[in-house]
Amino acid sequence: MSSAAEQPAPPHGSVPARAAGHAFADPEGARTVAERAARLGEERVGPRFKGLPPDADGLTVGALAAERRSLFTGGFTTPVLTLDAASLTHNLALLESYTDRHGLAFAPHGKTSMAPELFARQLAHGAWGITVAVPHQVRVAREFGVRRIFLANELVDAAALTALTADLDADPEFQLLVYVDSVRGVELMDRARTEAGALRPLDVVVELAAGEGARTGVRDEAGCRAVADAVEASDTLRLAGVAGYEGEVPDADPERVRAWLRRLTALAAAFDTEGRFAGLDQIVVSAGGSAWFDAVADVFAELPPLSLPVLKLLRSGAYVSHDDGHYQHVTPFNRVPEEGTLRPAFRLWAQVVSRPSPDQAFVNAGKRDAAYDLHLPEAQVVRDARTGVLRPAEGITLTGLSDQHGWLRTEAGAELEVGDWIGLGLSHPCTSFDKWQLIPVTEADGTVTELVRTFF
Repeated sequence: MSSAAEQPAPPHGSVPARAAGHAFADPEGARTVAERAARLGEERVGPRFKGLPPDADGLTVGALAAERRSLFTGGFTTPVLTLDAASLTHNLALLESYTDRHGLAFAPHGKTSMAPELFARQLAHGAWGITVAVPHQVRVAREFGVRRIFLANELVDAAALTALTADLDADPEFQLLVYVDSVRGVELMDRARTEAGALRPLDVVVELAAGEGARTGVRDEAGCRAVADAVEASDTLRLAGVAGYEGEVPDADPERVRAWLRRLTALAAAFDTEGRFAGLDQIVVSAGGSAWFDAVADVFAELPPLSLPVLKLLRSGAYVSHDDGHYQHVTPFNRVPEEGTLRPAFRLWAQVVSRPSPDQAFVNAGKRDAAYDLHLPEAQVVRDARTGVLRPAEGITLTGLSDQHGWLRTEAGAELEVGDWIGLGLSHPCTSFDKWQLIPVTEADGTVTELVRTFF
């Protein structure tokens, strides 16, 4: 990894000079998002934010961050979720270099974090734009100035379509891409936009399903053509390309994932041969979660020249924080280690509140605080309440979560007593950010340097 991955985060409102040179970057948009995200520092700290120091109530978020308090001795209360500053910086730089090296545009899935400060940093690291899943997330991204958005869902809500139509017509710099996967959906979209008096076409991409029994998407190529025909017959939509999500391939393995991706690229080539992209500046081909982006890069590299330039758009999002569970095991960097290594950035700190027996203890973090939909949190370190010294959480395993308690099994000889802090690694970042509205970012010694605001 280059030294760029180790550099400190840019200050709010600034954009690294390298972003301007990235092939698909939007430097002006990145600056706007950074400037608007910086205003979050003016928000006041109060009881609605978990884990923050009670004596900080009334301070602005920016003022609290400027105090550079210690997470452990600066008044923060448990449970409290943190992000490691060095890991965030490393991960942002790693995916920037990866996508640049493989000729991919990058629209990280913002639903992973829904944090404007992180949007700003992703854009500053060369991202083309941001991917979201639902209309509310589009609104958040737009509120903070994101100019390029990929909505990875078919949008059939008339109220949302009316609002987005007004936004598109008012802002010629706003680029929006939306999935379509049914003729009925196309009809609903066109009707709502017609009634809204749309002036600009809405660019849509036909979603190819990852297989029978997979999630959304058109199940076969004939169905994709029917949906594309419906788009071409509409007055307010424009076919911009094809897309899908390889993470839903049934019984996914490298061969099956690559086979599906080749179906996707073949569909793009076929649509191009049929003249369906006439009048566009580029053709969009998009895929990519956080488990198979190596396969996406490989297969997209195989795509032969089409009649127009191709925007090969990757949408992985979990990389920004990574994790200590699901993605730690399935990351493409495990398969291709020479590309680099992502670092887990989350740590949930909880406090031992009960030690009822030698083989059992309880901490004050539960389902309301920790992601638990895939794997339980992992006990990693203990901070001794008497000495303040950190030590590995040897012989300590988290075995279950209640609403506000974590169940710990302690082996013979495990050092643990009431008052100690436990640092937990978390699995699946997609359901970690949404439990915390304001997350301290910490240096290695526990100094809090920033607080990241989320909007779920």
